[in-house]
Amino acid sequence: MAPPRGYAQGTVTQRLIGDHLLSGRMEPGEEIGLRVDQTLTQDATGTLVMQELEALALDRVRTQVSVQYVDHNILQSDERNAEDHLFLRSAARRFGLWFSKPGNGVSHPTHMQHFGAPGKTLAGSDSHTCAGGSLGMLAIGTGGLEVALAMAGRPLHLTMPKVWGVRLTGELPPWVSAKDVILEMLRRHGVQGGVQRVLEYYGPGLASLTAMDRHVIANMGAELGATTTVFPSDEAVRAFLDGVGRADDFVEIVAERDASYDFDEEIDLSSLEPLIARPTSPGNVAPVREVAGEPISQAVIGSSANPGFRDFAVPAAMVAGRQTAAGVSLDINPTSREILQDLTRTGATFDLIAAGARIHQSGCLGCIGMGQAPASGRNSLRTFPRNFPGRSGTEDDAVWLCSPETAAASALTGAITDPRDWADRLSVTTPAPDAPKPPSVNNAMLEPPLPPDQARGVQLERGPNISALPDLDPLPDSIGGPVLLKAGDDVSTDEISPAGAKALPYRSNIPKLAEFTLTRLDPDYPRRAEAVRQDTGHLIVAGENYGQGSSREHAAIAPRYLGLRAVIAKSYARIHWQNLINFGVLPLQFDDPDDYAGIKVNDRLHLSGLHEALSPTSDPTLRIRNATRDEEYLVRHRLSSRQREAILAGGIIPALAR
Repeated sequence: MAPPRGYAQGTVTQRLIGDHLLSGRMEPGEEIGLRVDQTLTQDATGTLVMQELEALALDRVRTQVSVQYVDHNILQSDERNAEDHLFLRSAARRFGLWFSKPGNGVSHPTHMQHFGAPGKTLAGSDSHTCAGGSLGMLAIGTGGLEVALAMAGRPLHLTMPKVWGVRLTGELPPWVSAKDVILEMLRRHGVQGGVQRVLEYYGPGLASLTAMDRHVIANMGAELGATTTVFPSDEAVRAFLDGVGRADDFVEIVAERDASYDFDEEIDLSSLEPLIARPTSPGNVAPVREVAGEPISQAVIGSSANPGFRDFAVPAAMVAGRQTAAGVSLDINPTSREILQDLTRTGATFDLIAAGARIHQSGCLGCIGMGQAPASGRNSLRTFPRNFPGRSGTEDDAVWLCSPETAAASALTGAITDPRDWADRLSVTTPAPDAPKPPSVNNAMLEPPLPPDQARGVQLERGPNISALPDLDPLPDSIGGPVLLKAGDDVSTDEISPAGAKALPYRSNIPKLAEFTLTRLDPDYPRRAEAVRQDTGHLIVAGENYGQGSSREHAAIAPRYLGLRAVIAKSYARIHWQNLINFGVLPLQFDDPDDYAGIKVNDRLHLSGLHEALSPTSDPTLRIRNATRDEEYLVRHRLSSRQREAILAGGIIPALAR
């Protein structure tokens, strides 16, 4: 279905959406339903997804390809993570998924190499699923329940976004790489700049960017708050697929010559310089030269935000024959076994080890706070996508985000260093390492789905740490309770439901995980919430962009378990807003953002007549009364009829059951 005149026309985004549209109109702001071709789940979110498949009574996934990866929680300090891995493998065998074994690789680049295909839709229970847009896919990160529904053959629902065309010209100068492109976008627009938008890159500058360079850029579109990022499927994509032995999957998908966009942006690649995001936000970006000289104690290279061969081989060439600075730990997290194989084939692994680098297993590791926690208050440079407070596993961390070139130069000097200045001092030319041709392709740790007749006989292996999904009661007609937390702007899901080695092993045990909920903002929140859970429940008030970051639905279901009935915020991050709805938490927005200032912690708020207010034809504006201050505020929702029904039922699963 073509969009109406006056909207973006002829874009890759619209072709991908139009080819998969099942319901709704392609008008920005309208709810649409899309057919999903592929799904991706990882172990930090996948255990809940598999329990949701059980609750949906699914016999076998109905997508073309569904893959369960184990890449996040691979630090096995006790039995919990190992038991969850067994559960996930048994669920993959039972429901007909591929299973990527622990240590095989980070989900996004591994999926790109083995399963990604131009023109396909991909729904993933990981916010960085958008990296798949590097191959000309419509790849969208979302909550786990949305992915479970897609596996069951149901549409993926989302708000039709506007299309933001980013025209690239020129070529990247020496010592500047793809990470600096997306950091430039974050420098210009911050962490809310892409909300309700798809970023679509085009223009002559694309010719110098490989498919894996595009992966770097697409991955961190999530940090802009974008629905996803899309690149054309062109000769760079053809070359990538040919290199991994999947040339037959190539389909050319490019924008029409006269394509128009809802928003326009231009980046001259030749004008860029090395950039770095300061603590504690990916949007806090500055030129490296502005902060040069800050001492560091750690540099970590890896993650889905810099996963390619060159992202490791260039630092290896920089440190070859040299030693990392005293007091600096240089950590290398290969993003896949194939990458580690190729680094070893070329000698790059030896150069890294000889320079003092620590080589870790293939996986997310420190990116999700699973090990590699830095020392308190010491600067850690990372080629990761996020640096939210405490995400590293250290409460008072100081994490900076940068390119592999900046990380390597800084590891050698012991202080934040612009790689151009390091190179000038030593008369070093930009490394141009040659990747092995063909690159390594290792399928040994990818277990294919069982045939249906065998799959039906598989019993799920449940460890004692896997609890049942909580019962979700319907929304009462009236809500009255205390405001237990007043949050500021840009609160991340890492602050709502923390990552890290302490909390994440309980991701399958909601009652236990709930004990960590919002403790970074208020250590006493779980206790106070539990005290009123059976009586009135409670509410949360928040500022702008509430719930940015990770797609983990634990950030909705754990507060819901503790009695959260409604959130009133100035605005929401896309995925968390949907997750709240999925688990029956009413997400409201201030009609007048200035009313936020008038509400204090422990004020008692009252909403009444909710059943009528959420009927299909009712106005989206409601009145909320502050009984403590004898004030009223106007609030509103932006729920579709489908979402109103889910909220009233107590969540998506109760709504489907009803």
